[in-house]
Amino acid sequence: MSGKEHHYAVTVTWTGNQGTGTSGYRAYSRAHRIEAGAKPAIQGSSDPGFRGDAACWNPEDLLVASLSACHKLWYLGLCAGAGIVVTAYEDRAEGWMSELPGGEGQFTRVLLRPRVTLAPGSDVEKARHLHHTAHEKCFIARSVNFPVEALPEFHTG
Repeated sequence: MSGKEHHYAVTVTWTGNQGTGTSGYRAYSRAHRIEAGAKPAIQGSSDPGFRGDAACWNPEDLLVASLSACHKLWYLGLCAGAGIVVTAYEDRAEGWMSELPGGEGQFTRVLLRPRVTLAPGSDVEKARHLHHTAHEKCFIARSVNFPVEALPEFHTG
């Protein structure tokens, strides 16, 4: 592959030492802080099913959010270039992960459900087709080994 290379650096700091470190499986919190440059920090944990804090972002949430945001950014750019005016966009994305008996697991599917509002008179079929193009171009979707599907819903107004 040739072309530009982009680099991303984050710092993940475990903040969950409750005084005895990892002396036992229940002895520590899964809390962590995610930082990247001057951006606001994200408070993270594991999924509540893995002794995490439901009030914090977990890696699984962030993966699904990354897929959704990448698709949206490509889609909006493609629409702008094609003369399709999007006035609102909301995606209620979901991801499924299977856990094996040994504790390891993997995502098996992510479903994007973008609800797109188009300006009156927009070409809905062209707008629908651009979701396929966005999927083909999305950096994150191209990097995962499970299906990512988009089922867009369109409205005008």
